[in-house]
Amino acid sequence: MIYWQIFVAFFIPGVVGYGGGPASIPLVENEVVGRFEWMSVNEFSEMLAMANALPGPIATKMAGFIGYEQAGIAGAFVGVFATVAPSLILMIALLSLLNKFKGSPRVKAMTSLIRPVIAILLGVMAYQFFASSYGSAGLLQTFLLILVSYILLERVKVHPAFVIAGSLCYGAIFLGG
Repeated sequence: MIYWQIFVAFFIPGVVGYGGGPASIPLVENEVVGRFEWMSVNEFSEMLAMANALPGPIATKMAGFIGYEQAGIAGAFVGVFATVAPSLILMIALLSLLNKFKGSPRVKAMTSLIRPVIAILLGVMAYQFFASSYGSAGLLQTFLLILVSYILLERVKVHPAFVIAGSLCYGAIFLGG
């Protein structure tokens, strides 16, 4: 049964997560934290930070890690397969149909309606991460990390992996984490 749950937890976001890995993050979070309760919001945010620091697609890294945590190597395989299966099925079965209708106004309208939903889900997830950080680290530490991260990412143009690694080190040293 756990393999089916892992498959569902990553297949559904793969189907409705239009926009790739980053767009599917809140959908995966909903399945993993909300529906199956395999992780807390804080654990999910820590796992997401580590996954962002590693090279490769974020969705498959999350699926591999969570699948492995739940059911070992077979669980990791099921999670990764479930993540790539929707794209694989579409590429194999519907490529010619997709090319035929890609300019259709109805298809464009449908995809334009999905984007705001993903934006709202990303906003909710960011708020939950902030609330979790505020609860465990305090307001001063949270805003300090946000401000320094913003400056490093947007002004200095430091690679996100270095900002994440630095934040993890800061948390381990100063927050007892």
